[in-house]
Amino acid sequence: MSPGKDYRICLQGKAGYVPAGSNQARDSARFPLFQFVDEEKLKSIKTFAAFISLLDNYEMSTGVAEVVTAEEIAEMNRFLDAILETKVMQITHDYLVEKKWSKPNLKDFKSQLYNIWFQLYNRAPGKSPDSCGFEHVFVGESKRGQEIMGLHNWVQFYLQEKKNNIDYKGFVGRQHKSRPDEDDQVLNLQFSWKDLVKPVGSSFIGVSPEFEVAVYTVVFLMSQEKITKEVVRVEEYELQIIVNRHGRYIGTAYPVLMSSNNPDLY
Repeated sequence: MSPGKDYRICLQGKAGYVPAGSNQARDSARFPLFQFVDEEKLKSIKTFAAFISLLDNYEMSTGVAEVVTAEEIAEMNRFLDAILETKVMQITHDYLVEKKWSKPNLKDFKSQLYNIWFQLYNRAPGKSPDSCGFEHVFVGESKRGQEIMGLHNWVQFYLQEKKNNIDYKGFVGRQHKSRPDEDDQVLNLQFSWKDLVKPVGSSFIGVSPEFEVAVYTVVFLMSQEKITKEVVRVEEYELQIIVNRHGRYIGTAYPVLMSSNNPDLY
């Protein structure tokens, strides 16, 4: 999706400091972040359509056991099938096979992706399975209804903002850097979601779900460390991709913008 054409954002003011655990934030943005998204185009793209169907499948609060229906399993499979047809995931699979981190058989690769992203686990010891990598990263969840965790996806942000569940509070600037640009495709944001404040949430903007799954999966499989931080260059952006491992599954994953050759960012 192209900035300015397929979607438009309005950054407005710089967000203020919010202490951890606080749900009080100064609102530096009178208007929503997303001024326009071409939903017709979005939903006409197979991977986006399959992705959107997954967003209402999860309980928001950790500590509440997830119940997975046959219909939801079908939606997960439909999403994986859709992204595996894309050039992005074909290149990713080839790379992972070359590194011997994935098996060459596509069925095995799909199963690996399912386990990494959709296998349920419990975030609190002794509790029923209440979370998974996909829910945390792309949908978002709350820590027992008290603070926001995850929600690093622009489509979910837009759809929740449209439903008045998200209130965008402003952008979060990087140290020694000036204001971000409205064409930037990686942003740090402050917002509230159902009255809980996320002091800083970083997200790719305008990218495809297969791109995000590809990047985070590669970084996840690079290392067995609890936290993996990998510096990558995507077009004009130098990013740090951070992936937190929850055993054999993704705990969280998000981008951090380090620099850009866009002069507006310096």
